[in-house]
Amino acid sequence: MKLLSKSVAAGSMVLVIFAMLLTSFQIAMYGDGGYGFFKKEYRKYQVADQLDMREEDLEKVTVYMMDYLIGKEEKLSIETTVDGKRQDFFNDQDRLHMEDVQRLFLGGLRLQNICLILALLGCLWIRFQEREWKRRIAVGYRNAAWLLGGAAIILAVWCAVDFSQVFVIFHKLFFRNDLWLFDPETDYMIQMLPEGFFFDMVKRIGGIFFLFFGGIYLAAWLYRRKEGKNLAKSAGGAAEKPQKVRSNK
Repeated sequence: MKLLSKSVAAGSMVLVIFAMLLTSFQIAMYGDGGYGFFKKEYRKYQVADQLDMREEDLEKVTVYMMDYLIGKEEKLSIETTVDGKRQDFFNDQDRLHMEDVQRLFLGGLRLQNICLILALLGCLWIRFQEREWKRRIAVGYRNAAWLLGGAAIILAVWCAVDFSQVFVIFHKLFFRNDLWLFDPETDYMIQMLPEGFFFDMVKRIGGIFFLFFGGIYLAAWLYRRKEGKNLAKSAGGAAEKPQKVRSNK
């Protein structure tokens, strides 16, 4: 039973960490209501100038695209003034690829909820099986963090060294077609979202994730440290308790 409790605790915390990662994606993309990160990136890469667009029009396209991604818009199509002409900002390839992206993103949100529900069920099971259930969960998080934290650090270093390679491998893993291969000379969407934008977004996601990850790890460590001190204090108090001496009178 003890081994089962350890496995359930570690497994539940692995699910929590995956949910944190998916939540980090969501916060990074939608956390600032006015899409301030996007605006900053557009200025950084001079997107409005390259597309010959007004910043206000670029922002409208962004809001529409992000609404489409979470299912608020049925079709990825918005007319605007771009490249000196009044036209649809998105082409057929954009629409087909973004259908795949939308399915992936909404699937990620569903997976986030599933992970949290399963993790909660695991924690509830431990709650009713273990007397020191809080400690068991804290140790489970530590073990899960050691396992996944190492993988996260390796991935972070890989992104820093060769993000282009990671970007290509990601698309080959998650997309079964080559619709993600755009011509930057003719496609407006890839001009709006260059590779540098995605690199900056990944750094943003990573920063949010490690805040969650590190914060919970610190809380778990502090709890285990406090429990350890309490146990040591209790053991010391029991050892120092005076023994009653029986009189032979």
